[in-house]
Amino acid sequence: MLYQETKKYDEISRKAFRSGPEIVGKSGIETAPFLAEFVRMTSNMYRLGWDERNGGNLSYLLEEAEVRDYPELSHPKRRISLGFCVPELKGRMLLVTGTQKYFKNMERDPETNTGIIRICENGEEADVLWGFRDGGRPTSELPSHLMSHVARLSVNPANKVVLHSHPTNLLAMNYVHPLDENQLTHTLWQMCTECIVVFPEGIGVLPWMLCGTSEIGRATAEKMKEFRVVVWGMHGVYGAGNTFDEAFGLVETIEKAAQIYMLTAHLKQINTIRDDQMRELAEFFGVTYRKGILKE
Repeated sequence: MLYQETKKYDEISRKAFRSGPEIVGKSGIETAPFLAEFVRMTSNMYRLGWDERNGGNLSYLLEEAEVRDYPELSHPKRRISLGFCVPELKGRMLLVTGTQKYFKNMERDPETNTGIIRICENGEEADVLWGFRDGGRPTSELPSHLMSHVARLSVNPANKVVLHSHPTNLLAMNYVHPLDENQLTHTLWQMCTECIVVFPEGIGVLPWMLCGTSEIGRATAEKMKEFRVVVWGMHGVYGAGNTFDEAFGLVETIEKAAQIYMLTAHLKQINTIRDDQMRELAEFFGVTYRKGILKE
């Protein structure tokens, strides 16, 4: 009897750890593990200073298996126009942050600050299934998110997460380093031993463009066919991954490399990671790195 009770207690503890304190006393969709991870990620991005005020946004492609236990998602609350067309995602559901919403408020009130939508058959509208409780809408950067999901799915069907944030050091680096994909990638690879292993395909770069438009969405999506990270010049970064941890860890690693660069760029450099050493790293870890960046 004691053994059975201990097993029961351990399982309750594991569930509480996975879900986090934000779901205590709540029911329905707000108990979903994917929502707990989503909220935890937005909270961490805010605490790291990547997403000030209402800056930044996050989206997650949901699978049917993840939502089958939440019948409330079967009853659309309203329909919204997307302002563009993504027929490739018709019928797909996404958890996405709201426009003009602050990441710092996610833990306290996820139902107001985020929501779940399903793309309609015409690809031009979406049904709001949950969230946006105050009548809100998805992020103004929804074009970039949906087009990036389409691009990433075309090269990696397991990709589910797209994030946009303003990492401080990477953004600062935009002002003092050439915004050239090969040069930026090479510099970041040199800053930390793990970099060429974590993002061997390098970094995509776009010049400054007007945000919140289909134009920047299409440009970002085109880059996302080659890269999992795209820098928006003098603005921020887009990152993608199969899981929350992967997408977050990718941007986290790049931001650490940018921080080291910003701490040392004005000093005389007496050590570096050489190109032949980076090749050795890539070969040891079995990753295929982008050609044309390292000196052969």
